[in-house]
Amino acid sequence: MPQFLYPLLLLACPIGMGLMMWFMTRGGLHASRRSSSIDSPAAHFEMDELRKEVAELRAAQKDTRETL
Repeated sequence: MPQFLYPLLLLACPIGMGLMMWFMTRGGLHASRRSSSIDSPAAHFEMDELRKEVAELRAAQKDTRETL
């Protein structure tokens, strides 16, 4: 194999990782634009339902621990 390919092969992983990180951070910027759907009434209702469910599960877990 030609000598100039060895450094290229050694740098392929770090360069690829850097590109992936760059693309992921750019993708994060677009996620903040989609946050407007979180403010919808349906989202608030779903969050309230999930909070109730978590509270019920924690209470059941607490009861289970007390019986042990």
